[in-house]
Amino acid sequence: MNINLLIPNLFWSDTSQPEIYDGLLMHSLETLLSKGFSKTNSSLEMEIWLCKQFNLEQQHGNWPIAPLMLHLDAPVLAKTSKDFWIRADPVHLRIEQNHIMLADSQSFEISPEEAEQLIQDLNHNLGNQDFIFSAFHPHRWYIRIPKAPEMQTHTLSHVTCKNINNFLPTGKDSSIWHKIFNEVQMLLHEHPVNQARESRGELIINSIWPWGGGNIIQSIHSPYTHAWSNNDFSQSLALAASNINYSNPPTDVNKWLQTKISGNHLVVLDSLRNPAKYKNAYGWREALRNMEHNWFLPLYTAIKNGKVRQLTITTSNEIASHDFAITRSDLWKFWLFNKPLFTHSRKIN
Repeated sequence: MNINLLIPNLFWSDTSQPEIYDGLLMHSLETLLSKGFSKTNSSLEMEIWLCKQFNLEQQHGNWPIAPLMLHLDAPVLAKTSKDFWIRADPVHLRIEQNHIMLADSQSFEISPEEAEQLIQDLNHNLGNQDFIFSAFHPHRWYIRIPKAPEMQTHTLSHVTCKNINNFLPTGKDSSIWHKIFNEVQMLLHEHPVNQARESRGELIINSIWPWGGGNIIQSIHSPYTHAWSNNDFSQSLALAASNINYSNPPTDVNKWLQTKISGNHLVVLDSLRNPAKYKNAYGWREALRNMEHNWFLPLYTAIKNGKVRQLTITTSNEIASHDFAITRSDLWKFWLFNKPLFTHSRKIN
């Protein structure tokens, strides 16, 4: 069994806060990182890394997240549609001094009824037969158009908790989409759904974020035999690929490792991602502490006992990404001393 463990934001991105690692007992993780072979790469958002792993290419300068997500949100359209699809997810924008900061749906809840009402009004006021808003999932909205625009976008996860002025769409057709962007904000500003949300003390949904456009991809081949994840995009990729089995991560890692499942396994653990983006230090520390007990210790034991042939831990933040590959023989490298997590974080940052 070979395992590639994808863990976004395994290291805290602000290296000026080494105290965030204080009191974290991470012996198994530190051993795995210290004994294996490591390689630094350019920073990649999780969705982009997954696209590259599945040998996908950009379409018109964008990673085709939207058509791939249709495999989960609208399976029939994922197989039959000839249109160009763009994610247009609901977001909350907040003005801070001269910045406009974006919060994604991790910061708010939106009911199916609210999403449907907002989508209906967007279509009534802005849509037409060639430009249609859809909410196949309350947190995942789409725009369908017949032809790909000449426009490049940034992933939603890349702009979350950042000043959107630095990440607005670019390209020949971007001015058209800036106009749509503004019209959507004007419509949502005084919308009854948002008035009701505000009266309840909830964040209003005052904009959308366009990203991840592309046409339907006919064939995807996975380098993995199994994928284990609670992440929606990982599941969509597994559904789109014909040669991979997909499951939620095992609840008991020890029992899972005792099974004789051969092949190449992708395990996506993204519980550190949102606490890191929203600078929730306590939530990040607790999620990492749980990973040590639930994942790193069992994996260390499984490598030591020969149950796992090779483990690769892949992580990334805003600065860089890093791969740590370790095999059973690496554990015998007595000359390589365990290094604390903060030391490894400085490599990636």
